[in-house]
Amino acid sequence: MREFDAVVLGGGPGGYVCAIRLGQLGLKVACVDEEQVGGVCLNWGCIPSKALISTAHLYEKARSAAEQGLTVGQIAVDVGRMQDWKDGIVRKLTGGVRQLLKLNGAELVEGRGRLSDPRTVSVVAPDGSTTELAARRGVVIATGSATIEVPGFEFDGERVIGAREAVSLRQVPRRLLVIGGGVIGLELGSVYQALGAELTVVELMPTLLPGVDPDCVRVVERKLRHRGATVLTQAKALGQRCTDTGVAVEVETPAGPRTVEADVVLVAVGMRPRSRDLGLEALGVTIDPRGFVPTNERCETNVPGVYAIGDVSGAPMLAHKASKEGEVCAEVIAGRPAAKDWSTVPGIVFTDPEIAGVGLTDEQAKARGHAVKIGKFPFAALGRAMSLRETDGFVKVVVDGGTGRILGVHIVGPSASDLISEAALALETVATAEDVALTIHPHPTLGEAMMEASAAALGHAIHVVNR
Repeated sequence: MREFDAVVLGGGPGGYVCAIRLGQLGLKVACVDEEQVGGVCLNWGCIPSKALISTAHLYEKARSAAEQGLTVGQIAVDVGRMQDWKDGIVRKLTGGVRQLLKLNGAELVEGRGRLSDPRTVSVVAPDGSTTELAARRGVVIATGSATIEVPGFEFDGERVIGAREAVSLRQVPRRLLVIGGGVIGLELGSVYQALGAELTVVELMPTLLPGVDPDCVRVVERKLRHRGATVLTQAKALGQRCTDTGVAVEVETPAGPRTVEADVVLVAVGMRPRSRDLGLEALGVTIDPRGFVPTNERCETNVPGVYAIGDVSGAPMLAHKASKEGEVCAEVIAGRPAAKDWSTVPGIVFTDPEIAGVGLTDEQAKARGHAVKIGKFPFAALGRAMSLRETDGFVKVVVDGGTGRILGVHIVGPSASDLISEAALALETVATAEDVALTIHPHPTLGEAMMEASAAALGHAIHVVNR
């Protein structure tokens, strides 16, 4: 039996951050991970996909460089080199996490962990040996989530794949069918469409990206269709069969059944929490019907000494939420006052153009009884966006008409993922539209759109007609 103050199960964005912070606070901590540290995010999620998205975006810009007076030679995609470059980024980051754990006094224990009791974790190492870890103050469940498989579309790694395989394809499929029009499906589908794939998206719900501001979604869907994508909403993939040339997928649509031919089918219908086979049920830890481990604002489960953070503890299933939750949990275990609050967690979709949002949509704000005012500013009216040749989209600010308080901000357009941080700060500090409109934003920048949209909500935007 090896003794620690705390044991963290999982080395993803929640787990490794929690372990590092515990070490910074002077606690002896072990971080147990059965795969490569960094979790889904660093290994086959956030980072790999964004590397591929960056390449696809650069490829498209280079192909149209003549519009800016640049003459370039033939542009070709070397998928193998692209994947090698992406893998290099992953190795560098995961190696960095290992080093950070070590430098902060957190010990990395490789293997699969399972709770024997609320203060003991049994770890089975890759070589089959078992180690018992005692946790004096608590055990943190940070085991993340895994890809959902759809019956009839089980992954074979070649013709039917999930996100893990999709970020490592060594050739661009000629025809790609994506089942699921959510974040993962559209991000990866857009990559391979930009690199030359014929894209079909099958989404069960009436719109793509359910839960995202509808005005923003329409901009992305319009661009997908303009590039030649077939988008089937309110549609269900019923089954598939192999053909001489690929896969034939039977799809039920509002217009009737149809068969879609593809070389590769990407199943991207979401992620499920990894809460099973950890010993939680035997200890009486509550697991809800969807597999999530409920916690309070201090990351505590219903069993004293057992904590849960990140995807396994519930929505939003986002890396940055998991990291912040890891810090909160560490502070709680160390005896400091801390609590989580997810009212200002931004969400981002790295499509083309990007979508980012924080706070309430206008429909949500109205449903909560707010007298809503909307301020909107299009990137097409912004000089910096024109100079980047990225004018699709807008910034939309949702404001309480009585107090002027900003309730939500939704952006679709260039660098939306970077611009949303100002909006999150505005919500965190309870800023008003006037506060942001009065803040001088440098020119020429994309950030001016935030200032102009806030001014538009007040009825006095300068560079757009106020309505």
